[in-house]
Amino acid sequence: MKKLSFILALTGITGIILAGCGSNTDGSSANESKSDTEIVAVGSTALQPLVEAAQQSFTEKNPEYSITVQGGGSGTGLSQVAAGAVTIGNSDVFAEQRDGIPADELVDHKVAVVGMAPVANKDVGVNDLTKEQLIDIFTGEITNWKEVGGKDQEIAVINRASGSGTRSTFEKWGLDDAKTVQAQEQDSSGTVRKIVAETPGAISYLALSYLDDSLEVLSVNGVEPTVENISTNKWEIWSYEHMYTKGEPEPAVKKFLDYMLEDEVQKGPVKELGYLPMSIMKVERSADGTVTELN
Repeated sequence: MKKLSFILALTGITGIILAGCGSNTDGSSANESKSDTEIVAVGSTALQPLVEAAQQSFTEKNPEYSITVQGGGSGTGLSQVAAGAVTIGNSDVFAEQRDGIPADELVDHKVAVVGMAPVANKDVGVNDLTKEQLIDIFTGEITNWKEVGGKDQEIAVINRASGSGTRSTFEKWGLDDAKTVQAQEQDSSGTVRKIVAETPGAISYLALSYLDDSLEVLSVNGVEPTVENISTNKWEIWSYEHMYTKGEPEPAVKKFLDYMLEDEVQKGPVKELGYLPMSIMKVERSADGTVTELN
């Protein structure tokens, strides 16, 4: 009986030890898998591809970070960062240009410049419009491509949603603030690209980072949306890519924001994805729209 009791006691002790080891192992794994710094960046879909590319390379070097990047539009990014719901609000427009946004509580981090261009279905038969024609199309004055030298085909306008920074930029600098015709609206730049490519007679507008061979990119007044033309403001439809924080960012967040301006990003994804590095701009635009030449 004594021998049996000893064996049972020994078995119980061993089970406790093993259970404890198992518990420690699980705890260690949980701690190791949990990131030290979590960043959520939400907003502009025009900026989204760049932040996603930077996030991937940054977290490969800094595995202690967990960075989530989501779209939703500039209005969403600004309102959510102002409310403290996200770490970074991505925007194509200045916070001062959005009603209801406490711009004085936000800190602007400009990370690139994005050009935007009108795009059409490849079969419309047009590759250049005057600015007046462009405005007339988006305000509903011109409804058939034959009126601007293209096919006898009805024009189908595709708009971004009202909270979109891409839409705000296009309406201000491409349409001179004209009120656009009531039309189909889409929240995502990627969705707009797909619809325009697949819909006969369609026209919309996209950031240069979304342009590809499936679309007809339209010039305006004979000027093409190129890097050189944007950098000198010869092509006026462009904006800064802002990453806003509520107040000054914490050091860990600032490390990622600083990385966005490093050569690895500015000479890599920025150029590869169709954005313009901040360093090549020959002009500067303020929140009120004033453009000044840089020395």
